[in-house]
Amino acid sequence: MVFKENEVDNCIYVKFRGSKFIFLDLYVDDILLASSDMNLLLETKRFLSSKFDTKDLGEAAYVLGIQIHRDRAKCALGLSQKTYIEKALKKYNKHKCSASPAPIVKGDNFGEFQCPNNEYEASHMRAVPYASAIGSIMYAQVCTRPHLAFVTRMLGRYQSNPGPDHWKAVKKVLRYLQGTKSYMLTYRRLDNLEIIGYSDADFVGCVDTKKSTSGYIFTLARGAISWKSSKQT
Repeated sequence: MVFKENEVDNCIYVKFRGSKFIFLDLYVDDILLASSDMNLLLETKRFLSSKFDTKDLGEAAYVLGIQIHRDRAKCALGLSQKTYIEKALKKYNKHKCSASPAPIVKGDNFGEFQCPNNEYEASHMRAVPYASAIGSIMYAQVCTRPHLAFVTRMLGRYQSNPGPDHWKAVKKVLRYLQGTKSYMLTYRRLDNLEIIGYSDADFVGCVDTKKSTSGYIFTLARGAISWKSSKQT
């Protein structure tokens, strides 16, 4: 049984047999299988079991901290990180905080001018888990929260020397997650699969370098599948 490696993502393999197909997603020693044909799926399981010591956990429910929700009546599938977000909020003592309606709003500006101006501020910020919080938010953003791409990348620029205003903005993002932790990416079965993409950019939005920030998002089956926000070179 020969699978073809995905050239873009080397952890994904695919096999076609006529109109049937099966995807194999590999992460260290965890494997997720998705197939259009049950017989092909069972054949692949038998093949893997003959080559490796495997444990079949049945229908996937959690993958890398992402919960899979299925609504077969509506032909819908959702990806949720509610449990992960709750753990992250508790880690930073925000599990009982009030929710923020948005992670960032028009008019919010961040720059190096907000970095510590004196030793008192610098000493205070060294005790703040800024980089850790950015990392926790970033994992949610990468997996299921495309709308956090801009603010995460923006605040991530100041990890080496964050100021009080930067930390205040990070806590605002955490409060936003508190109010939206039940949100999930949702995909629906469609007769005609079409990839739709959107892109945009601001103009010299970075106050430090006078560079612009670009962003894009691609959707498939009415759900986001790829997104990014980054400062232009």
